[in-house]
Amino acid sequence: MTITPESVQNLLISSDLGDRLRGVNQLRELEPAIAFELIQIPIKDSNSRVRYAAVSQMATLGEQNLEIAYEILSHHLLNDPEVDVQAAAADGLGALKLKNAFDDLQTVYNTTSEWLLKLSIVAAVGGIEEPRAFELLEQALQDENTLIQTVAISALGELGDHRAIPLLVPFVTNSDWQVRYRVAQALVRLGGSEAETLLRQLAEDEVEIVAQEAKSPVGG
Repeated sequence: MTITPESVQNLLISSDLGDRLRGVNQLRELEPAIAFELIQIPIKDSNSRVRYAAVSQMATLGEQNLEIAYEILSHHLLNDPEVDVQAAAADGLGALKLKNAFDDLQTVYNTTSEWLLKLSIVAAVGGIEEPRAFELLEQALQDENTLIQTVAISALGELGDHRAIPLLVPFVTNSDWQVRYRVAQALVRLGGSEAETLLRQLAEDEVEIVAQEAKSPVGG
């Protein structure tokens, strides 16, 4: 069957959950401008699975209209009753590099106890490269969840603030090689003499992939 805007719209407004989920998936087959208009139907769906599927696509479709995308994603970040939908909204805000979303992201980070949502917010503020995110990422480094710590390390590298280097020192000798690998990546991005000193230590790491990353051109 040929997929058309009309056929997709019919699926999106169906009373059948499977139809609506299929309709969201078929949005990928349409022109982005048309898909962006139609996705605003499932974005408001009463079923969280449909909303999640729709919100997740905003990371790419949102480029059609960043102002509307911000309004939609910010609304779901702040108000959606489902954590996975909130997390998808945070992912979208980060992917679209919407700096004006930082205050909302910070507010939710400081009020939620949900680790999945915190994880998405940490990744998002790194992605938007908002300088004010430094304090949030410094806080995330102290989180007891190692996944949040690891993503915060990467986000600090993306942020490019050299105040991050002393914060990364304790992680240079972390027992988890994947953490050390992220530290090496971050230090390579940050650059500078302090970073180079730590990278020389990581270049001797027993795990080859960590050592090789530490030998990458600084500032790359």
